[in-house]
Amino acid sequence: MNRHPTLLLAVHGTRDPHGTAVAHSLALRVAEVTHRPTRLAFADVLAPSVGDVAATIPGPLVAVPAFLASGYHVRTDIPRQLALAGRADAVITPALGDHPAVLDTAVRRLAQAGHRPGDAVVLACAGTFDPHARAELDQARARMSQRLGAPVSLGFIATGHPTPAQQVRRLRSQGHPRVALASWLLAPGLFHDRLAGAGADVVARPLCPDPAIAHAVAARYHQAAIAQPA
Repeated sequence: MNRHPTLLLAVHGTRDPHGTAVAHSLALRVAEVTHRPTRLAFADVLAPSVGDVAATIPGPLVAVPAFLASGYHVRTDIPRQLALAGRADAVITPALGDHPAVLDTAVRRLAQAGHRPGDAVVLACAGTFDPHARAELDQARARMSQRLGAPVSLGFIATGHPTPAQQVRRLRSQGHPRVALASWLLAPGLFHDRLAGAGADVVARPLCPDPAIAHAVAARYHQAAIAQPA
């Protein structure tokens, strides 16, 4: 049995090979940071699933959902997969969205993309119908607004309204000459690809790959591992 809990990094799968490569890269970086056994699993779209990987792990287990809000996958799907795999004993950490390193990375990506003071900003996220997750996304928007010292609007790429394109049109109609899209997405894929057609002047890259995200995962793991017996 492992002396330390295995870290199961649970990500949302993507059919974009670049996005999948980013997920594997993140898992490798997390293992380097934590010096702990680390396994990658997919909550959706790709295999191996969270349940399949969890069933093969002996000893204590800490699952870190690599999601930016606590929607369906974090609150329902991942716990259910673990339970069905006989790993209801696993500790599941909170999602990553409120970790300071995530906001730091999003702001840095925005600056790298060409954001200028005075630009209208839309925080582009996948979206959710879950009210708890929606509140978390609004909190992320408020934190970014405070960091930038300017208003920030939310745009929902896949689930919910308004979409980033609708927000861009609204801001332009209000007289904003430049609109920047900040990315609240971890990896490249279909959702980020859609932002290219939203009509913004600036589109920030996804948050990964970035060492800070691996450190956020590591922090979640270490906090949870303290509660588990060695």
